[in-house]
Amino acid sequence: MLFRKRRERLTESAHSAAVTGFHALDARLPASEAGRGLLRKAFPDHWSFLLGELALYSFVVLVLTGTYLTLFFDPSMTESVYQGSYEPLRGQAMTQAYASTLDISFDVRGGLLIRQIHHWAALVFVAAIGLHMLRIFFTGAFRKPREFNWIMGVTLFLLALLEGFAGYSLPDDLLSGTGLRTAHTIVMSIPVLGTYLSFFIWGGQFPGEEVLPRLYVVHILLVPGVLVALVAVHLMLVVYLKHTHWAARGRTNRNVVGQPMFPQFTAKSTGLFLMVFGLLSGLSAVAQINPVWLYGPYRTDQVATGAQPDWYVGFLEGAMRIMPPWQTTAAGHTVMWNVFLPAVVLPGLLFMVLFAYPFFERWVTGDRREHHLCDRPRNRPTRTALGVAAIVFYAVLLLAGGNDVIAYSFLVSVNALTWIFRIAVFAGPVVAFVVTKRLCLALQDRERRLLLEGEETGAVSQSVYGGISESHRPVDAGLRYRILVRDVPRPLARPQHPATRLQRLRSALSTWYYGDRVEMPATPEQERHIQEALAEPARGEARE
Repeated sequence: MLFRKRRERLTESAHSAAVTGFHALDARLPASEAGRGLLRKAFPDHWSFLLGELALYSFVVLVLTGTYLTLFFDPSMTESVYQGSYEPLRGQAMTQAYASTLDISFDVRGGLLIRQIHHWAALVFVAAIGLHMLRIFFTGAFRKPREFNWIMGVTLFLLALLEGFAGYSLPDDLLSGTGLRTAHTIVMSIPVLGTYLSFFIWGGQFPGEEVLPRLYVVHILLVPGVLVALVAVHLMLVVYLKHTHWAARGRTNRNVVGQPMFPQFTAKSTGLFLMVFGLLSGLSAVAQINPVWLYGPYRTDQVATGAQPDWYVGFLEGAMRIMPPWQTTAAGHTVMWNVFLPAVVLPGLLFMVLFAYPFFERWVTGDRREHHLCDRPRNRPTRTALGVAAIVFYAVLLLAGGNDVIAYSFLVSVNALTWIFRIAVFAGPVVAFVVTKRLCLALQDRERRLLLEGEETGAVSQSVYGGISESHRPVDAGLRYRILVRDVPRPLARPQHPATRLQRLRSALSTWYYGDRVEMPATPEQERHIQEALAEPARGEARE
């Protein structure tokens, strides 16, 4: 009885303190208004929407572990003789950056575990952003009114690549030094400006004495600050614009359906963060990654055998390996096309296409409506095929980046393998595009027959004349809704003569995008319901 009364008094005191504190905060800040709106927000319940949260929580782990590592890491390129606890390297000359990395790994309590968590989290962070962007691309979630969010997502992905490369280069071991030498070659390949940029970044002739301290500032201050700012704006826009959702009964282009923030989403999101942190910690405890002590300190006259970059920049390595050795000398300047085209022009074009794609598709379709329903990838066969072709293009380049390792492992010729990749980098995306588009159309045709004939029951009957037939049952209402409610634009009408080349190009692209289609059977009543579900929301309606 005594303990129960004491517990009740403590509960009342805590409640009173919380109410008093909230009133004091609300009197100075719009706490109640912001809290009311946030608690009412509907969060998506489909697993694919968790990819963005996976990237967010990986970033949180990166910030926490990176803060710890910052306390012990010295980015100086001043050389000294190592006298630490790792005996195989004792007595060797190395930079303070490499020596402090060894100290973190062997002398700082928990240092090696934190290093490995940081590295694994970086890989998961970039992978989650990439998968999140693929989900948005294939479902059309980049369309109005989310074009700016797509641009920020591409910018975040670009910054994540820069952040990963900077962190990968900091230990100054033989492997990361080989990566920096490659980066130096890429910078030097830029016509006219390359030598000036190289001297500025490296602080003189390679390897210089300033590149690691500068990369350190970029890695711990500049890029993380921009990332935090962009993530905050990105989340604010997600809250304001609300999420997209899959077509289902009760879900239209004018409403937002999901789980409330508290308690459903809060519990789910907290559980996901704990799972991410736990899995990264477990993986870091049992799976070794980046053992810098095995590579040794960087020497300009040495290259690590089988040196491979992290997967997210491996496609640049592959592009340079399969590029023919083309060079041009003019007016005293040598242009290394074999480096400049695959390592500068190719990624530049890639990100230009990513930034511009939402506006390109809107121009092709002429569709300027708001979209809050996700596209099923099969209903947009050309867009889906383009995405798969891009993935195959990237995969071929990634494999080409390890052509020496593949040739050594499978005892094949490096030259033959290089030619195979040169052909595959052009033929592979084309084959992937054709196959994917046909598969999407085949899936649509299957759904059309499903609506016409119904679902198979598995029951077979025989007539008195010996004929065998299979019975069917009507399609479930939920599945019928998901199949019929689709927003597929029709090709633009052919321009009237005289027409400009741009108008003819737009018409041809629109026909190429949406000319191949499978019409679904629907009654006039169903057509009316479909149009109601796809109707554009009134101004501000989808954000209520």
